[in-house]
Amino acid sequence: MIQMARKGAVVTSVSLALCLAAAACSSSSSSSTPTSTTSASASSSAVSVSISVTQFDRTFSALSALKPLVAAGKGNVAVLLPDTVTSARYVQFDAPYLTQALTMAGLSASQFSVQNAQGSEATQLSDAQTAITKGASVLLLDQLTPGVGAQIETLAKSHGVAVIDYDRLVLGGSRQYYVSFNNVLVGTKIGQGFVACASAWGVSKPNVLVMKGDPTDNNATLFAQGYDAVLQPHFSGGSYVLVGTPAGTWTPTVALSEFQQQFTAHKNINAVLTPNDDNAAGIIHYLQTQGVKAKTFPTTGQDATTIGLQNILAGYQCGTVYKPIYLEAEAAVALAMFVRAGKTPPSTLVNGSTQDTKASVAVPSVLLTPKWVTTANMASTVVADQFVKVAQLCVGRYATLCKTYGIS
Repeated sequence: MIQMARKGAVVTSVSLALCLAAAACSSSSSSSTPTSTTSASASSSAVSVSISVTQFDRTFSALSALKPLVAAGKGNVAVLLPDTVTSARYVQFDAPYLTQALTMAGLSASQFSVQNAQGSEATQLSDAQTAITKGASVLLLDQLTPGVGAQIETLAKSHGVAVIDYDRLVLGGSRQYYVSFNNVLVGTKIGQGFVACASAWGVSKPNVLVMKGDPTDNNATLFAQGYDAVLQPHFSGGSYVLVGTPAGTWTPTVALSEFQQQFTAHKNINAVLTPNDDNAAGIIHYLQTQGVKAKTFPTTGQDATTIGLQNILAGYQCGTVYKPIYLEAEAAVALAMFVRAGKTPPSTLVNGSTQDTKASVAVPSVLLTPKWVTTANMASTVVADQFVKVAQLCVGRYATLCKTYGIS
């Protein structure tokens, strides 16, 4: 609304200047013979664009339909990514995909920016301040921490800048929209994958350590909501034993330490639910040093990292949740283009809502569907999408395993 008011003020000022220059300006002449400024404004407001999440694919071609929104919009789009440690995805995929999507949607290089805070709260706040100073009208924010996320959204609101939460919801924030994969479903798929794997690997009485991501990350809470719901009937029914639930983290070294402490104290642990590939990798390596054999100790993951996929091929990880990040990038940019133009996104794009439990509000959301990847569908998902390069996946002893599972 602030942006629209400013735009209106500019149009009014221009019209007044034109009238003074002509030394005459009557209501009859303004209605019967519109000025070029009025015509441009009417043309912008008449722009009608629609897009659906079902149109997004690896070609990014659907975004070209958004180009009419460029002229109707104002200001820059600034992407604020968190780090390069909790997940390599931000450098390998998010940044290039978002850049490609913004370009395909019609923005020039001077109309957007993509920054990574490199794990520094101060840097992410500074990146936001700089973007706003340079004319950003929309921020795509993937918060590093809830604290800095809230600071950025307060800052943006005070400057009339819209915010779209990307991948992580800022609890108690003031964003307009949220874009992510359906995170409860991510957790559900991890839980279901674990159950199927424990059965397939013949673990008759799983004594399970259930691990979690960082408790300050709302995504971690939603993941746990999903897999806890799947596992609880097995625990309450007695077919599984819940050994422990450590505090949770997204730092692999801390996750390994949490596991080692539990494994030392409870030698009966014979399965672990881990919420992502990076946390699982260190644990799997440790189990291998303890003589644990393939397909005997179920472990789960998320993010479809190269090491995670290799552990799946080798039989040390049951599977991983694959989230085609290009879909998330396309959805975020599509939202940004509508918001930048001051237009309401269609219901074919905004397909759900997510509860901000701190602010007690439902946030309009674009929620995308994740996939559970095992050796059975690795070739048709992450490999086909070029999410992982065969030359990097199928190296050394994994080359033979790739051939076994039809990966080439």
